[in-house]
Amino acid sequence: MNTPGAGTDQSLAQDAADALALLIPSEVPLVAVPRSAGTGPAPDQETVSAAFVGGRSAELILAAGSAIGEALAGAGALVSVADALRPALEAAAATLGEGVLGAAETRDAGTAFDDDDVLLFALEGAGEVRGWFGLRLRPDLSKASPAATGRSGSSPDNLRLLYDVEMTLTAEIGRAKLPVRQVLDLVPGTVIELDRVAGSPADLMVNGRLIARGEVVVIDEDYGLRITEIVDHSEATA
Repeated sequence: MNTPGAGTDQSLAQDAADALALLIPSEVPLVAVPRSAGTGPAPDQETVSAAFVGGRSAELILAAGSAIGEALAGAGALVSVADALRPALEAAAATLGEGVLGAAETRDAGTAFDDDDVLLFALEGAGEVRGWFGLRLRPDLSKASPAATGRSGSSPDNLRLLYDVEMTLTAEIGRAKLPVRQVLDLVPGTVIELDRVAGSPADLMVNGRLIARGEVVVIDEDYGLRITEIVDHSEATA
């Protein structure tokens, strides 16, 4: 029996699976096909999963170790399964709208693909299944009724419960993208050009989300960041 919105969710999941399949570093092209009844990954198959929080929050679960096994063997210990599959997960998450993709975690499949709310796809290439992709979509809060939204909103009293929770802040002065072959060639003395000019403000990130910018300073021989701008995401998305 189809539930309301099931067709829309299936279409959304198919788009995510298609985007993901294109960026898996497999020796043969992969195509995402909805699972056939009674099929799925073995419980002991290694998976990489990540949570996406944004336009349509979801959990992404990918089992593709066999598809990239030979590529990983050539890279040795430098590149992990999670590193190799991260671009594919990011491509899938991008189809869900604006948001933040959390850190990827590696674990056995177990029963992760067995839940009824997981939309599962076989990743087929050269006539055989080479991996699996599952997407567990969270409820679309943008379609919630105003009354329900009001009840679930965070009040100041509720927010106080989180005041003592520690968060990790990261100051980022720039980024660079390198293919694996250049990463393997890195030696002491190698200079990597970042995507930011000297003197530009550094980004202050919390859980991968930009919250502020500032100037790098030195405090008692330690680095610090003097905040010069608070990023207003409500204005940016208005």
